[in-house]
Amino acid sequence: MHTAYYNEYSYHLDRMMEFKVYGHAGRPCLVFPAQSGRFYDFENFGMVGAVQDLLEQGRLQLFTCDSIDWETWAAFDRECRGRIERHEAYARYIVEELAPRILEINQWSNDGRRAGGILTTGCSLGALHAVNFMFRWPDLFNGTIGLSGIYSSKWYFGSYMDDLVYNNSTIDYLDQMPADHPYVEKYRHCDIVLCCGQGDWEQEAQQDTRRMQELLGYKNIPAWIDYWGGDAVHDWPWWRKQFPYFISRLC
Repeated sequence: MHTAYYNEYSYHLDRMMEFKVYGHAGRPCLVFPAQSGRFYDFENFGMVGAVQDLLEQGRLQLFTCDSIDWETWAAFDRECRGRIERHEAYARYIVEELAPRILEINQWSNDGRRAGGILTTGCSLGALHAVNFMFRWPDLFNGTIGLSGIYSSKWYFGSYMDDLVYNNSTIDYLDQMPADHPYVEKYRHCDIVLCCGQGDWEQEAQQDTRRMQELLGYKNIPAWIDYWGGDAVHDWPWWRKQFPYFISRLC
């Protein structure tokens, strides 16, 4: 299986940012790590190995990025406005710096054929990022697989709300988005998968996944919403089962 490591300077973050590529061709998928995780976690927790057949067949190409959650969503001891402003810098890094590199690398890998968009995925807080980026930028990201995600800012920012927090709280902005908003039609052409278990530590994910299901239903946006059983807990062994199950149907 082809792998490549990159360490490139981000002008938006003013620091070096690492990412890794797995697979020689196929649909590009950007992987966000779980809370405060690193770009190598997806490999270390066996998630890359779980889809090795898709990678070797040239159906899927994974791009695992770094997070800065310890400065933003998980920086509970810091002032809220500064946290979300730093996240917006991270968002600009993803959209304006990393995503073009993903499309460039993927196009080169696929003999000059440019992908129509980038799939996103993540587990736990990584799912929040994956889903939020797709819904904020549906011209760039054309699908998402959120595993055990929470999609409201309240779990990390409490009652605090401002313009930037709102723009990153998917449940809130979807709730207020008019049915005739041009993004709604774009969402209907995206691959949207939201999954959580019904076991230990999945209660918040269940709550937000059900609310997302309601909102998407109200706006007639097709989505695959899946609730696994009471034995499916908020942990890597279950995500290793869920990820290949869903991604194999999208690639």
